[in-house]
Amino acid sequence: MTIKEIQEQIITEFGNFDDWMDRYNHLIDMGKSCPLIDEKYKTKSFLISGCQSRVWLHASMSDGEIIFTADSDAVITKGIVNLLIRVFSKQPADDIIAADIAFIDEIGLNEHLSPTRSNGLMSMIKQMKLYALAFKTKAANQ
Repeated sequence: MTIKEIQEQIITEFGNFDDWMDRYNHLIDMGKSCPLIDEKYKTKSFLISGCQSRVWLHASMSDGEIIFTADSDAVITKGIVNLLIRVFSKQPADDIIAADIAFIDEIGLNEHLSPTRSNGLMSMIKQMKLYALAFKTKAANQ
């Protein structure tokens, strides 16, 4: 499934909820199924700076696709990072780098987050794109 198709699926999914409390609860539920980062990566070097909560993010490459795992000490943040993993994981680096993440505005997530959580969301996206760029650069130099 492409990044665009996954985003459309998420927009439809969030459209099934009438109010934001239901959407927050859905995000919290999503956090419960987050592909957890290996404990050895829960170190300072894998922490995403700019997040209100602690968020660890790891990426690996497998068969030309980037696989993300993460964890957070806050349930809503864990749901947000899992939402991004759902969009970006198992995708080629070029697709992640070029991805337009308009779905965040379309589901209303940005406008319903506190400014610090919104900054954290952007930091997560930036870090995922940086991982993709690093893998792309590494592949080009091999």
